Amino acid sequence: MLPSSMEYSGESGPAAVAGTVLVTTRFVWRYGGRSVYLSGSFTGWTKHFQMTPMEGCPTVFQTICSLTPGFHQYKFIVDGEWRHDEHQAFVNGNFGIVNTILVSRESNYIATNPSPHIPYGSSMEVDNDTFQRVVRVSDGTMHEALPRISEADLEVSRHRISVFLSTHTAYELLPDSGKVIALDVNLPVKQAFHILHEQGITIAPLWDFGRGHLVGVLSALDFILIMRELGAHGSNLTEEELDTHTISAWKEAKLYMNRRSNEHGSAFPSQLVQAAPTENLKDVALKILQNGVAAVPIIHSSSEDGSYPQLLHLTSLSEILKCICRYFRNSSGSLPILQLPISAIPLGTWVPKIGESNRRPLAMLRPNASLNAALNLLVQAQVSSIPVVDDNDSLLDVYSRSDITSLAKDRVYTHINLQEMTIHQALQLGQEPYSPYGISSQRCHMCLRSDPLHKVMERLAKPGVRRLIVVEAGSKRVEGIISLSDVFRFLLQ
Repeated sequence: MLPSSMEYSGESGPAAVAGTVLVTTRFVWRYGGRSVYLSGSFTGWTKHFQMTPMEGCPTVFQTICSLTPGFHQYKFIVDGEWRHDEHQAFVNGNFGIVNTILVSRESNYIATNPSPHIPYGSSMEVDNDTFQRVVRVSDGTMHEALPRISEADLEVSRHRISVFLSTHTAYELLPDSGKVIALDVNLPVKQAFHILHEQGITIAPLWDFGRGHLVGVLSALDFILIMRELGAHGSNLTEEELDTHTISAWKEAKLYMNRRSNEHGSAFPSQLVQAAPTENLKDVALKILQNGVAAVPIIHSSSEDGSYPQLLHLTSLSEILKCICRYFRNSSGSLPILQLPISAIPLGTWVPKIGESNRRPLAMLRPNASLNAALNLLVQAQVSSIPVVDDNDSLLDVYSRSDITSLAKDRVYTHINLQEMTIHQALQLGQEPYSPYGISSQRCHMCLRSDPLHKVMERLAKPGVRRLIVVEAGSKRVEGIISLSDVFRFLLQ
């Protein structure tokens, strides 16, 4: 049985008036009943529309409406009783607790007829094909248009994500089982980076047994700075000293380097950025963003002064994003921004178009560029990865901060010249052989500019994926980069 259908603009007058915007929207009641009706703000709460049971599933009722863009409230009448769906977005309104839906805007357009086959996954769904393919009523000409979102829609979506993050804590990020590797600050630096490489990790908290506290983290960026210092003329750090140079001594040297490079002579913040398990996810995400760190340790202490800390977990933006995706997966209709293509959103770093001079340039390198050039670019541009491209700017591979740890294997760093080694050669030191004729599946995570935001978020939420390279379909020409930090800056403003 086909679902009942209605067109209602929410205003007086027929719904199909030229220039009126209507978006096909499907409402579903999944919880049984003998008779089910739908009513809402789009009918002025004065009309009730009968919902029909789905064929083969008599306890699920549905109807299709054509709604004007904007914010609507609705409610169901089940066997004469007003009900709302507790599994969808709801608020306390003039008619008690009501469900809400945000329909995105396409000015001066009216949606085409929906496909007769509409999958069901939530109480209301915007037909994506209809949403992206629109027709101008005034002249009958078909146009392909990218969906756009109003500031009001964007604000509501951000608010809902913010509410979710503010009401869930870091406890929810703790795995059922696992291990966290912490390093003694008195370990030699060389040994520490060998451990990072062997364990396949890029960051580790540092423990000071003398003080009984975690005092910082050691990351791949530290190794990059050490390699640059070793290769610099007049460096005070020799390869022989690296064998006995402790992490603690390196941190002191790094602090001195920071003071030396800062024109005001002040040190950069060096305190450990950490989070308690009771902190909400929004605060944890903001700590990561504002301090420019890749991860933060979650630490529990049973005493008020913070003594006897317990290291529970090392968390990142990827795990927080995974929570967002999991929570909104079955109610994506409440977040219209998830359906937008990434090219329609101010998100990420993009290759400037001809004539554009105000965009931040996108860092890219050729395979024959020196490793020294790559390390300098990673530090100076403050990026975590650089696309490696051919002469046509088509993607070949990606060189990331974490790739530097491969130099710790078999003490490779002791017999290389950063100026002479190419990126091609450096990537061959990794576990997966590098080929200029094929794209590395482990390092290169790609997407298209037409991909919707929810698809990009789901891919970034996977372990080990910190950024996506936006490429042109077919040619694989690099068009931009979207990182985890970019997504959270957009979602949290």
